[in-house]
Amino acid sequence: MSAAVSMQVLAVAPAAAGVRRSKNRPSAAPLLGRRQLAAAGRKAAAAAAGDKQQVRATAVDAPTAAVDWEAVAAELDTKSPLEIMDHALATFGSDIAIAFSGAEDVALIEYAHLTGRPYRVFSLDTGRLNAETYRLFDKVEKHYGIRIEYTFPDAQEVMDLVREKGLFSFYDDGHGECCRIRKVRPLRRQLTGLKAWITGQRKDQSPGTRMAVPVVQVDPVFEGVDGGAGSLIKYNPLSNITSPECWNFLRVMGVPVNELHACGYDSIGCEPCTRPVLPNQHEREGRWWWEDAAAKECGLHSGNVSSQSGDEESQEKNDLWPAGSAVAAVSKDQLATLLDGPREKDTLVALYAPWCRFCKALEPSYGELAEQVAGSHVAVAKFQADVERDFAADKFGLQTFPTIVLLPKGGKSGSFIKYPSERRDAETLGMWVKSLTGSQ
Repeated sequence: MSAAVSMQVLAVAPAAAGVRRSKNRPSAAPLLGRRQLAAAGRKAAAAAAGDKQQVRATAVDAPTAAVDWEAVAAELDTKSPLEIMDHALATFGSDIAIAFSGAEDVALIEYAHLTGRPYRVFSLDTGRLNAETYRLFDKVEKHYGIRIEYTFPDAQEVMDLVREKGLFSFYDDGHGECCRIRKVRPLRRQLTGLKAWITGQRKDQSPGTRMAVPVVQVDPVFEGVDGGAGSLIKYNPLSNITSPECWNFLRVMGVPVNELHACGYDSIGCEPCTRPVLPNQHEREGRWWWEDAAAKECGLHSGNVSSQSGDEESQEKNDLWPAGSAVAAVSKDQLATLLDGPREKDTLVALYAPWCRFCKALEPSYGELAEQVAGSHVAVAKFQADVERDFAADKFGLQTFPTIVLLPKGGKSGSFIKYPSERRDAETLGMWVKSLTGSQ
């Protein structure tokens, strides 16, 4: 049975076997049926017992450096999140802690609770979180009867940054510096007191950047209590499940979640850097929306971030709107000529990168629009801006992919209008173009 398929069944097994619940916890029985719940739990526990003992024996009581963690990861890769969590807690005891950010990480705490083992939880309070996130922290503590270990940024570093650059410098020069001060360095201090930590990373969380997320690994970035490379182990129990599977588990178990999720927030971080996403947008589009897709990481999991660009041959093979489509490709020189004018047509141009997930999502609707206006006064074109990023940034103010601009017929030299919305369906794009160019 795969990890994704077995997740719900195995997750309730310890509860059916008698794991004590907090008095405030709603029971999952009304959703699944008490008899079904108990039967599923007994069946799953019996089926998994042999495998769990075999896998657990790989690492228990062994020094971190002496364990072949790649082999452990291979063994655990087909296990459920519950089994992976049980392995982590059984192996490291009080020397491991769950990193809780207030989103789907509630699932990690629920899995830890279901194992019946003691566990620790810590969270990074950046000082810029939403009020709803702080309320969630309180609800989680009461729900599980725990105390979260809060970690804070260095006050002097925060004060120096704000006095020098202001409260919102990340909108101008990127979020990296602020995240290093408010998140990465506090996390580094927290981890130096541990031998292992547990994160809520999933492979489907970031477009193209989090595919290298094993269920357990030697942390490639941070150090643990013993110091030095290889001194910290990182567990990612949710690595192989999807967002819908995770949310189904949360709903079935009736655990508290952030109120912002009901308001369109899928991925929640600091208040100034998080906003709701529109239907069909990827969850990470609500984070650091003013930066391109490759930059949507805060640095906490940089060791699991892979390059999106790939080699040129791969990009060319997987290019968007291939030759023969209604979307015309323009070169740097052709686009510069269009920008300088004069223009024979109203020209819509998508500045894109073929590896960008958001650009890939744009491909069908943008192609549909191109077919709709073919032969009219509007030309629809594409420009691969990732290979000419400086040019695109200088001429069109490119900051994120995709960026869509309209070069109106008869417009002044150098003039263009940037599409202001993230609604990129063919109908909305077409209405915007028509409102600016009319029907000719």
